[in-house]
Amino acid sequence: MTRVAAIDCGTNSIRLLVADADPATGELVDLDRRMTIVRLGQGVDRTGRLAPGALERTFAACREYATIVKDHGAERLRFVATSASRDAENRDEFVRGVLDILGVEPEVISGDQEAEFSFTGATKELTGRDDLAKPYLVVDIGGGSTEFVVGEDHVRAARSVDIGCVRMTERHLVHDGVVSDPPTPEQVAAIRADIEAALDLAEESVPLREARTLVGLAGSVTTIAAIALDLPEYDSEAIHHSRVSYDRVREITERLLSATHAERAAIPSMHPGRVDVIGAGALVLLSVMERIGADEVVVSEHDILDGIAWSVA
Repeated sequence: MTRVAAIDCGTNSIRLLVADADPATGELVDLDRRMTIVRLGQGVDRTGRLAPGALERTFAACREYATIVKDHGAERLRFVATSASRDAENRDEFVRGVLDILGVEPEVISGDQEAEFSFTGATKELTGRDDLAKPYLVVDIGGGSTEFVVGEDHVRAARSVDIGCVRMTERHLVHDGVVSDPPTPEQVAAIRADIEAALDLAEESVPLREARTLVGLAGSVTTIAAIALDLPEYDSEAIHHSRVSYDRVREITERLLSATHAERAAIPSMHPGRVDVIGAGALVLLSVMERIGADEVVVSEHDILDGIAWSVA
């Protein structure tokens, strides 16, 4: 076993996994897995720059993670940064800060690399299950972008498009710094139009409709699963590999898009950092299911973070 650490820094959250990995058996044993909402991508779509407050929130999380990695004695650490830091003019400031705190340089990966890691993390443990037909379509709904990957045992085609839950919320639901509560039908229609255009773009290179199993990743999807399961609090074990029907996703999406901030915040399994962006994330998932005619989504708690850990191991 090799003790490894992986950090995934996205547009909305930064996550850490410390695990013992055995490449020979395909076993990845979690020692510490955690997530912090830092909203690194705050305002990037509008300004093209990482905001000072967003950088400081991210660096504070990095300092906490550095202590955890050291305490566990991880032999290797890989830090991968995704959409927001890829787009920002001042990403060098971000890179220097992470290097100073963690001693490794963040790898600002391409959308295609992001998709590869997501696919590996989500499907490695599905091998041998005869109840899930191949090919898989892995959909990773992030804050700034969404990755689409089709494959059987390996990636066949992948595409990243800019329809993350934070990006869609900031683009269509924020006016004068305030999020619409709830959004108007016109605002929802505008988000839907962006999503449909992005799906058209994804389909130019990824055969979405060939998929026989839809695997959904990241916070928007896992939160929808938690709501579907009516959990009294967020429970990763209950959520992992749960299956949510199309009808239930549609029902939950409509509920979230018609709810006020207070009503969404009162959902027991809702992370406070997702309250304002969950509606847009749910609409991405619903649109994907409608596009490919999926009856259900298989929800995975294992995603790009696990893929990064495997790449280190």
